[in-house]
Amino acid sequence: MPKAPVTQAVRALRAAKVDFEDHPYSYIDGGGTAQFAREHGVDEHLVVKTLIMEDERGNAMIVLMHGDRQVSTQALARAIGVKRVQPCAPAIADKHSGYQVGGTSPFGTRRPMPVYCESGIAALPRIYINGGKRGYMISLATADALAFLKPTRVEMAT
Repeated sequence: MPKAPVTQAVRALRAAKVDFEDHPYSYIDGGGTAQFAREHGVDEHLVVKTLIMEDERGNAMIVLMHGDRQVSTQALARAIGVKRVQPCAPAIADKHSGYQVGGTSPFGTRRPMPVYCESGIAALPRIYINGGKRGYMISLATADALAFLKPTRVEMAT
């Protein structure tokens, strides 16, 4: 098994004394959460994707969504009181988060950003989420992730 990387996400979680497990996997460009779920034999619904989005004024935000669902940007915009929400261009997302797209973690980001979490994620006992590097996921208790991130819960799945 390859040695787990020490990313900003790992450093942030260790500093907060949050328990997590390492799950390296074979990163395939465009494979996303489905690739990880297949390789590790887990339900893709438990794999949470971390998306960097922005509103019409260019204000960045972190959006957490089940791996097998899509974000309704309309529902998210309505819920947070803005006109429009859209995914950031990869270079802009990298700049905001400090991570490379495909390896974006909500933990230990370069800049603090508001976090919006699909409300159904809170009902899961444990989640798999990016650990800050392509090909590296971590799993942790959902309650620990939510306590660390303090997200606003939103109904935004399609």
